[in-house]
Amino acid sequence: MADDDRGYGRATQSEVYRAGLSGIRPAVPVDAEALERAARKAVSAEAFAYLAGGAGAESTMAANRAAFARRQIWPRVLRDVSTRDLSIELLGRRRATPFVLSPIGVAELAHAEADVAVGRAAAALDVPYVLSNQASRPMEEVAAAMGSRSRWFQLYWSASDELNASFVRRAEAAGCEAIVVTLDTHLLGWRTRDLDAAFLPFTRGQGIAQYTSDPVFAELVRERVARAGSGGAPARPKVTPTLLASAFSIARSGAHTRLVDGGVREALRSPLPRAAVETFLDVFSDPSLTWESFAKLREWTSLPVLLKGVVHPDDAAKALDHGVDGLVVSNHGGRQIDGSVATLDALPGVVERVGGRVPVILDSGVRGGADAFTALALGATAVGIGRPYAYGLAVAGTDGVREVVRNHIAELDLTMGLAGHRSVEEIGPDSLREAG
Repeated sequence: MADDDRGYGRATQSEVYRAGLSGIRPAVPVDAEALERAARKAVSAEAFAYLAGGAGAESTMAANRAAFARRQIWPRVLRDVSTRDLSIELLGRRRATPFVLSPIGVAELAHAEADVAVGRAAAALDVPYVLSNQASRPMEEVAAAMGSRSRWFQLYWSASDELNASFVRRAEAAGCEAIVVTLDTHLLGWRTRDLDAAFLPFTRGQGIAQYTSDPVFAELVRERVARAGSGGAPARPKVTPTLLASAFSIARSGAHTRLVDGGVREALRSPLPRAAVETFLDVFSDPSLTWESFAKLREWTSLPVLLKGVVHPDDAAKALDHGVDGLVVSNHGGRQIDGSVATLDALPGVVERVGGRVPVILDSGVRGGADAFTALALGATAVGIGRPYAYGLAVAGTDGVREVVRNHIAELDLTMGLAGHRSVEEIGPDSLREAG
């Protein structure tokens, strides 16, 4: 999109309306609810349940949205807002906007190009993309698609420290600028939609491309197969729908897979794909993780470390004591605990306790640029976009992600100007009021 001296929002409006003169409409719905409905139509019922669902009765998802509804933007008038600056300082770099793309796993459920499509869109808009630990494409492939644009890596702390260290080394080599350790998934939440469908994508070999492309994980898998076959040659696995799905997914990893060469046929002949799924399920998380564990991470990398899933001020204080470089206030989009605190409600307490010593990113519940304005007013340094871009991916691939993120940026720009602010730095608590 060409820049416009009247600002990003006006330029986006102009782009859309000018295209409309030729009968061209946006690739994805602009309205958040319409976007979700379009995504539901674009993917299978199982896939949509996984992408859209939350824990239990999904009250945490509802609380995330209700928290935004309780705050109202309080505009000021007759201020010169003819020029506006959306840029922020984050992790030692000036960023074009206050947005990051939060990690979303198993993106292949939304679109065949999965994480690569998201990476292209993020690169086009110069928005940092947090590469998922549960990706459908290896981080190296996504990095190649993004070129020099900003990317971070999400680490799920697995039961194998050797594997954790390997992921971090690969992230450094792939040009990632930070490690984001997700803390709220050491156990899998009670996700009712997935349970009703009896569907967990990882059991079908989906969302484990970071693992199957990793040399340490590949060795763990081979050791497992060797143990199983120590009494003789391992039996050829029985062909089942689950095995077929695993074989197809792992074979699609292409040149980056460390497990099986020769495509789907060889994957079906080999015991390795099923062993890979079983090994993943064994090492996926570590419920024994404690604060003391993070000393290891400093041995593995010199990259900045952010902790994702911090919602209590006391945990924020402990994080500072352990030398972290940033926090992500997140409840995993309501996917882990039913009845959990809303992230926007948790944000002010965390911001106060941190006292500006490290950046604080707000994640979960954001559905547009006006929401981002509210989060920034309550002290967030930056704002994560999650499900909306996954829905855009489902509807229109890279173009869908690009438009969704573009729309967030444009709405924030216009909201900021209409509220009487010229820069993100001017947005603060007095920019809001509680809903009456």
